[in-house]
Amino acid sequence: MKSILVPIAREGWPFIGIFAVGTLILFAISDPLGWAGVILTLWCVYFFRDPDRVTPSRPGLVISPADGVVCFVGKAPPPADLELGDAPMLKIGIFMNVFDVHVNRAPVDGKVSRLAYHPGKFFNASLDKASEQNERHGMVVEMADGTKVGSVQIAGLVARRIVCKTAEGATLRAGERYGLIRFGSRVDVYLPASAASLAVLGQRMIAGETVIADLTSAEPDRLGEIR
Repeated sequence: MKSILVPIAREGWPFIGIFAVGTLILFAISDPLGWAGVILTLWCVYFFRDPDRVTPSRPGLVISPADGVVCFVGKAPPPADLELGDAPMLKIGIFMNVFDVHVNRAPVDGKVSRLAYHPGKFFNASLDKASEQNERHGMVVEMADGTKVGSVQIAGLVARRIVCKTAEGATLRAGERYGLIRFGSRVDVYLPASAASLAVLGQRMIAGETVIADLTSAEPDRLGEIR
């Protein structure tokens, strides 16, 4: 039952309540409309689910911060507001659709050294231009050895609210919950250029569980194919 009746993120309860009240109003108007409201309310409950995850633990591992599909793997300069310099870093982008878990998790252990909010537009988050032009909230985690990792929550076409529940100076563990995005969005991770990417375009990620890169490995980038 624990795999079915998973916890609900606290931020979701007001929305679930609104959907439920709306459903009662729709039933007062018409039964078919009421049942449509029931379906939407159940979807809202499903959207805000917040299951526990088992996080792999080993020095050098970078864990996926989001559920979803890898939409970008390559070198790109980080956003200027992260203050990580102009040199290209390894960037891994993960797109979340409206059916994915939207709770975001820390990719590595470390201290939050910077938070930066950037207002912007609301293009489809799967597009590359969303990384630069959409509303976003960036976080930099500084690891014990001084390595800095950026994790950027990006609003999407439907998403209109980014929630970041950590603060500068806070200590996070890899896989620990730190935020959420409503409804449909993207998270980009910026790593040192020397990091070995273990993510493949089109691969499905599980936040807090899937290893997306290794900071210590010399393994070449992985390739993938649909089978």
